[in-house]
Amino acid sequence: MLELTAARFNVFTKRNFLDAQTCRGLIDEARAAPTTRAPVYLKGSDEVIHETVRKTTSFHPPDATVGQIHERLLTQKSALEQHFGQSLADCEPPQFLRYEPGDFFVRHQDGNTEQLEFDHLRIRRISAIVFLNDYAPEAQENCYSGGALNLYDNSDKSADGPYPSPLLGETGLLVAFTADTFHEVAPVLSGERFTIITWFR
Repeated sequence: MLELTAARFNVFTKRNFLDAQTCRGLIDEARAAPTTRAPVYLKGSDEVIHETVRKTTSFHPPDATVGQIHERLLTQKSALEQHFGQSLADCEPPQFLRYEPGDFFVRHQDGNTEQLEFDHLRIRRISAIVFLNDYAPEAQENCYSGGALNLYDNSDKSADGPYPSPLLGETGLLVAFTADTFHEVAPVLSGERFTIITWFR
């Protein structure tokens, strides 16, 4: 499934980008870290919390952890430039997310499109996600069910509209795709879905 979706959408993948011990440590930090509701920017709204659009929690580990993961992500810049044929400057500081049962993020684009009115979104070229735990089809300890990262081919003009192509999480997996790709996080059904996200510019 991963390989088919990756090939269709030109997704960059790197298994074991973070080892299992590092992922477990980050999840342990998440459980002790302060949290906030994750923001989303909508045209015409001064508010940044819209839980009918995006419902998830940001956790805020120590600055040292954020810096270490940021540096680790930057080591992939050359590989991403080669894969996507683009010159990239840097990446934004990583964000750390926890999706609980019922949490989701509707279909959207992250950047690199004139449809977005926010300058900080337009300059995003590549979206990157690191999964800290595994997907499982049913409830299982330390895993989550539901919560697929669904990618959409917006050129699909079939009568029912574009069908989602799911990408399922694996511990330590890094995936990256162009920021104008339409994607969503399907509702989590059980467990907790832990990820790190950033954007290369």
